[in-house]
Amino acid sequence: MSDLNEQFLRLYADNQRRIHAFIGTFLTKAADVDDVLQETSIVLWRKFAEFDQTRDFLRWACGVAKLEVLKFYRQQTGRILTLGEDVIEAIAEDRASLDPVLERRREALVHCMGKLTTRDRELIERCYGGQTTTKHVAEQLGRPVNAVYKSLGRIRRALFECIERRLKSLETR
Repeated sequence: MSDLNEQFLRLYADNQRRIHAFIGTFLTKAADVDDVLQETSIVLWRKFAEFDQTRDFLRWACGVAKLEVLKFYRQQTGRILTLGEDVIEAIAEDRASLDPVLERRREALVHCMGKLTTRDRELIERCYGGQTTTKHVAEQLGRPVNAVYKSLGRIRRALFECIERRLKSLETR
């Protein structure tokens, strides 16, 4: 494997989750996000030899992803593009500039999730894992739906407070 290929794979692996999240800013269906990510990956691979190594890979990759999102919308027959290309451009710029902030918050969330009790973490994962509804989880647990929603609210508050504390402690270092 050439050095260029290794460099691409390293950069791509380090940024794939962020590119996926960037694409998810514009598309609501997970399958559509995955399809556009796949197309974006192919374009990035093909054009990596042209990539200026002094530039930010993520910013370049998100620029390619934005073009692939626009291409996806154009190819959808019967689908209305509710956002103009200028609006998508503005959102892409804002999203790219927020990436460092979002990454710090994601890292803080991972840290705070690790501090939850096993029971609370499992409830969060079951309800927000995308596999089922909160109502179904409540039925599986034999708990009233309102009780599960109250538990989720308590856990979300605890996570929010933990994330805020974590970010403040990192700022003072």
